[in-house]
Amino acid sequence: MARFNTKGAKAQPTSRVTSTGRVLRTYEGGRGRERDARSELFLLAVSHFVADTFYETGADRDDRYAHLVRRLAVEDPAWTAGLLGWLRGEGNLRTASVVGAAEYVKARLDAGATDGPSNRQVVASVLRRPDEPGELLGYWTAMYGRSVPKPVKRGVADAVRRLYSGKSLLKYDTASKGYRFGDILNLVHAAPDPDKPWQGALFQYALDRRHHPDTAVPPASDRVLTAHRELMALPVAERRALVTAPDGAERLAAAGITWEALAGWLQGPMDKAAWEAVIPSMGPMALVRNLRNFDQAGVSDEVAAQVAARISDPAEVARSRQFPFRYLAAYQHAPSLRWSYPLEQALGHSLANVPALPGRTLVLVDRSGSMWARLSDRSELNRADAAAIFGTALALRAQKADLVQFGSTSRRLSFRKGESVLKILERFGDLGGTDTTGAIRAHYRGQDRVLIVTDEQYAFSQYGDPTEQVPPHVPVYTWNLAGYRAGHGPSGRANRHTFGGLSDAAFRTVSLLERGIDGRWPWLE
Repeated sequence: MARFNTKGAKAQPTSRVTSTGRVLRTYEGGRGRERDARSELFLLAVSHFVADTFYETGADRDDRYAHLVRRLAVEDPAWTAGLLGWLRGEGNLRTASVVGAAEYVKARLDAGATDGPSNRQVVASVLRRPDEPGELLGYWTAMYGRSVPKPVKRGVADAVRRLYSGKSLLKYDTASKGYRFGDILNLVHAAPDPDKPWQGALFQYALDRRHHPDTAVPPASDRVLTAHRELMALPVAERRALVTAPDGAERLAAAGITWEALAGWLQGPMDKAAWEAVIPSMGPMALVRNLRNFDQAGVSDEVAAQVAARISDPAEVARSRQFPFRYLAAYQHAPSLRWSYPLEQALGHSLANVPALPGRTLVLVDRSGSMWARLSDRSELNRADAAAIFGTALALRAQKADLVQFGSTSRRLSFRKGESVLKILERFGDLGGTDTTGAIRAHYRGQDRVLIVTDEQYAFSQYGDPTEQVPPHVPVYTWNLAGYRAGHGPSGRANRHTFGGLSDAAFRTVSLLERGIDGRWPWLE
């Protein structure tokens, strides 16, 4: 009686985001499924941009996130520490990881827990930019007072020795910060790294800048700081002439003058000459954010060509580790035709991990009202457009795809292979409510897989689980872009998978699952 050990038997892989079996209601009243705590935290973390969503305030999301981190820091410290390190690393999510590390420490200190990764290690693992030690300390003192426990101090001290340099001092040690570099050094008692003999003089200068700014003198061994001091001493009337000099760009770069600081140093407008002098030392994402400013200032075509080459360079895009929707925001903000093609190329490079799926694929993109909430308080971009980017990229890469936008109604979108992602995005609209079930019923015609990019808050509860409209042997992949508590269907069982986040790196999981390999948490692969 050969039921399982047959030649045609295939693995039935499962994903890590798992439902508990408990039935909830979505915010729209649909029949939803509860996820286990790890799954809920993961989906919330990768979509957590500290902003209101359509159904939750930013404060409510913050509270839910902190509660889940505190719970799992005690129940499953190794998994939670791995999540936090991954969030700041490959996930490239600063706020969620910094807040999570603080809550991890607080929960474990309160519970007296000592097993698993140490508090000090977790704090140090999420601090990867020189301003982040101050961010973590600012969060801790705002939430729990000015008494900072030793594990936090030691983790911050480890990060300080690794991160602080002359350039970072100039960029991040500003009067607007609650914690200056000198304050942090005093608080955590960070000793210089013995492998960096120059660091002792740098730390002393940071302390002097904080406490004796009028007499602070940078160490002569630090070329950036001494060059910066020379430029700051230059009379204001002579500064613009330096910018326009043949070696102006080199001198600004050598002195660590950023584009943010240049206008203040000049005490005048950022005109064509000023931008052209600082553009060579700007990072790729600083360039992307300022394309409209370049146009308004009238930078030359020659300089614009250099900018275009840098922002569309595959290595620069990979190094910047920016989310694909950043390029859409730049495209919308800087409509000049000279940036359209470079931004299209950059967007394509940022989606390098989107798989080329064989066979037939149905891609459903949620364009309902709840998807139009902004991704963050600092961005005008919304989840609806972010969903459209990923859905379009999947459709373009697939061997054969049906690309459908849905809300209370649904409509298939036409496109050509090789067509511009940015141009296809202009065909998407606002489609009102969320009838996921109706969209699947209308457009599923025996495709080999279904991918749904959504916040999962579907209505029309009389229809039940939307994924039940697809035969059990056909994989359904749900991409969750909001991290709400209730999902629209089960996950963690054969052929029903839920993912989260706005980074294309997670797309490789689809290929693993289709090769019969169970999806693992990204930091455990």
